[in-house]
Amino acid sequence: MFAALHEINSLFTIFTTNGRSMYKCSYCLYFLLLLGSLVSCRVIRPVSVSPPVPVTTSAAEYIQQYKDLAISEMMRSGIPASITLAQGMVESDYGRSTLARTANNHFGIKCHTDWRGPSVRHHDDEHNECFRKYSSPEDSFADHSDFLRNRSRYSFLFDLPLTDYKGWARGLKNAGYATNPRYAEMLIRKIEEYSLQYYDHMLPVSGAGSGTLSLSSVPAGKDRVIEKEIMTDVKESQLLINDNFTVHIHDQRIVENNGSQYIILGDGETMEMIMKEYDIFRWEILRFNDLEDGSVPGPGQVLYIRPKRGRAESGKEKHTAGTGDTMHSISQEYGIRLKKLYDYNRMPKGSEAEEGQVIWLRRVKPAK
Repeated sequence: MFAALHEINSLFTIFTTNGRSMYKCSYCLYFLLLLGSLVSCRVIRPVSVSPPVPVTTSAAEYIQQYKDLAISEMMRSGIPASITLAQGMVESDYGRSTLARTANNHFGIKCHTDWRGPSVRHHDDEHNECFRKYSSPEDSFADHSDFLRNRSRYSFLFDLPLTDYKGWARGLKNAGYATNPRYAEMLIRKIEEYSLQYYDHMLPVSGAGSGTLSLSSVPAGKDRVIEKEIMTDVKESQLLINDNFTVHIHDQRIVENNGSQYIILGDGETMEMIMKEYDIFRWEILRFNDLEDGSVPGPGQVLYIRPKRGRAESGKEKHTAGTGDTMHSISQEYGIRLKKLYDYNRMPKGSEAEEGQVIWLRRVKPAK
């Protein structure tokens, strides 16, 4: 480029001293164009810019943006969605913290000795500490789940029910996740303030748009009523079960659990109506749902229209019986045949689980 400038300078010198403008003008134009192309190539070269991660500004925005991710991680790892959301809200200040904005780190997870990925330095309990950096919030949520699952000090948490958010919050504090002595209270307050515990009952539904399925353990006789809430464009009606619980019934009814299909029985529906609508025999409904002959399912009850499986889905190894749980309700919740559930737990047919009892869902309980 310097040679070109020198040549142009020479040409202009010749042009001005000899006056042979026509002879040298074409050369001047040529070198001017050459110089312009060199400069322009340097100036207009495109610069690669990573798309910015949306920054949430409130609790409501944070929940809306990450609730589906928390539910998905709950199904993958067994960590309550309410706990994941509450920790993300507390640790990242609703996604507004420096770590969340610059490193996509929503849970304040430090590097530790086993981290091989990118990192950033940040002042926390100590000066200039090493924190993990992620390419996206999704990676942060996934690593948070793996972090808890793969460390022995948190293993006891996975014996707790998914719905025991208070136990999880206190357990995280006792296991040393955070140094704040009020950490458990902070999580519980966030969960209850924004009703995050309801996401612990949610399951993803295939074939239902971007919807979710909610399983709520509300006792109704010997069975648990299951709340179904699928976010679709179909028309929705509401069925009142009691003063503080509503089952949402949609036209798009068939949902999946553990590879089997079921519906939620609507108000006024009879066995005969279900038999006709789904081309199924009465004895099949009774067998698929482990019901005795003469049983009359009620509104809001889960009714399988395909056989249940012999074991729970991978990753769902145990269930801790809570208030109102029966062996039948547990078998319906996890889509397991009732007989297999009794066999796995070395229990005689007809017996019931006691509150707090650990129920094995995929294999036979070890002998004492």
